[in-house]
Amino acid sequence: MSVRPLQDRLVVRRVQENEQTSGGIIIPDSAKEIPLEGDVIAVGNGKRLDNGKAQPMEVKSGDRVLFGKYAGTEIQIGNIEHLILKEDDVLGIVEK
Repeated sequence: MSVRPLQDRLVVRRVQENEQTSGGIIIPDSAKEIPLEGDVIAVGNGKRLDNGKAQPMEVKSGDRVLFGKYAGTEIQIGNIEHLILKEDDVLGIVEK
């Protein structure tokens, strides 16, 4: 199954957190924090302006982005959890 986001929305897969600290301590699921970083899988065509034209997206597929803790809607694609976010929910793009 694949999802194609509409307008100014994007599909993001969260980055996996480490299961273990650098000292070797294993972190249980209940103590892990939700990652606020993810890889963009797909983007829409852009936001529709009042004049009917689409404003191009600044975020593109393959970018790594930062987003708010409660941003977006969680969806399941296959066995993997993804988020659908609006471009406004993206706080920044992580430069490599």
